[in-house]
Amino acid sequence: MSEQKGKLSKGGIIALAICAVVIIILLGLVIFLMLNKEKKEEPIRRNIVVNEKNVDKVIEQLGEERTAPGSYEVTMNTTWNFPSGDAASENAYVKNAEANTNSVYFDVTLEETGETIFESPIIPVGSWLDNITLDSVLEDGIYDCVITYHLLDEEEQSISTVKPSGWHSVQYEFVNGKSLYNRCHLIGFQLAGENANELNLITGTRYLNIEGMLPFEDMVADYVKETGNHVLYRVTPVFTGDNLIADGVLMEGWSVEDEGEEICFCVYAYNVQPGVIIDYATGDSKEDPAGMSAVSSPSESVSYVLNTNSMRFHTPDCGSVNNISKANRKDFSCNRDELIKQGYKPCGSCKP
Repeated sequence: MSEQKGKLSKGGIIALAICAVVIIILLGLVIFLMLNKEKKEEPIRRNIVVNEKNVDKVIEQLGEERTAPGSYEVTMNTTWNFPSGDAASENAYVKNAEANTNSVYFDVTLEETGETIFESPIIPVGSWLDNITLDSVLEDGIYDCVITYHLLDEEEQSISTVKPSGWHSVQYEFVNGKSLYNRCHLIGFQLAGENANELNLITGTRYLNIEGMLPFEDMVADYVKETGNHVLYRVTPVFTGDNLIADGVLMEGWSVEDEGEEICFCVYAYNVQPGVIIDYATGDSKEDPAGMSAVSSPSESVSYVLNTNSMRFHTPDCGSVNNISKANRKDFSCNRDELIKQGYKPCGSCKP
């Protein structure tokens, strides 16, 4: 019996030893994880829901945080009404104030479940968003939601660091704005909200950007804003061989709901600049004295019809003139450059 007892005792010692080793390993692992956890900084939560109970605490916390220089103010209504779960809101409105320094976008989440039901496009400073349609279809009812705003930093909203192929920083006195080349958005910023996307930028002349592409971008943007409808829109840069500068862009647009009745175009805009000879292989350029007569800098006065609400100007015989209300219509005689300096944009239809 004593020998059996000794064996059991010996076996018990081995079992305890194994357990001790396992415990030591587990303790070491726990201590290691705790130490590493202490080294990591906790992220700062920005999606704070303020109510009567926690308002004093939130103010105290915000007072302890240091914010970057600048200002941020948003104008919005806090109750949004929708005719149905998949329809555009009757009154939803969010504006990024003119005094702000950053473009913004925001997410709307259900407070109860945390589900994101809307992700906004980028809202540039001074712009606003309305006619909001939720990304998720909701059943009829009343929902409490949380809006989280995101400020784009300088790197995100600046395109000055992007250098498309063939980019040269060169100026000519007779070019509007002096700079020959612009970083041209293929899908205009007012349509896509993307500023520094390298895949959406090409080296384009000032003439291509303002005279060639902008009228069609404005046409599409105005149509979408006024109707809430959709437009199939595509812009394709056209390069010859291995040239660094595009010869031009092919622009296509077609309004969906009315099957192209309002928006239907397929145009080619040339990447040229009157008065300048461009080497499309490298982006180099030089003044073309023979082509200076083509430079558009009219000094004579011309009659235009202004829409003071949409800030568009038209030729007197433009079909859109008949749709301008008396309160917003203004007949004006001046040269084209004066109107552009005042913030007016040419009509995309009559192209004054």
